[in-house]
Amino acid sequence: MSAAIFQTLAAMAGDPRRLEPGESLFRQGDPVSSLFAVQSGMFRLVRYGAGGDAVVLQQARGGDTVAEASIYSDVYHCSAECVAAGSVLSVPAARFRERLRSDPAFAEEWTRYLARSIQNARARSEILAARTIEERLARWRAWFGDLPEKGQWKELAVEIGVTPEALYRALARGRRSG
Repeated sequence: MSAAIFQTLAAMAGDPRRLEPGESLFRQGDPVSSLFAVQSGMFRLVRYGAGGDAVVLQQARGGDTVAEASIYSDVYHCSAECVAAGSVLSVPAARFRERLRSDPAFAEEWTRYLARSIQNARARSEILAARTIEERLARWRAWFGDLPEKGQWKELAVEIGVTPEALYRALARGRRSG
């Protein structure tokens, strides 16, 4: 997200909220109250099915937003869970919608941000459609560049839809084969 958007959201928000791993920002089915801008840490958006199965929809880090797709909904359609300790800014939904209506420059910048978010979501869909881990890694690299640092491989595994152990084995095979 651009610095201008983040500054605008920060000006509309209250005090930052600090969360620890395992805490929920909101739960699927809760009434929509806010859009959230992540200052630090990592938050995972998860949608739970009727049978309890979970699908990770997004991993949001500093500079990302959470719940932007719910801003015109009555309830959140997924849950936001803290994965790595961090803080978020809470922007009241009504205040955010009013800003979109009253500030065309902000609305246009926000539209650009959402377009990039859609492109990234499509990239994740393309990655998850690959049959092998190696193919998923190749597609991930094509979209996002270099692999993250070793300490973030567990999150990468979740993002590409494999177990951490399977990812580690695939990376080791890649190193051995050159």
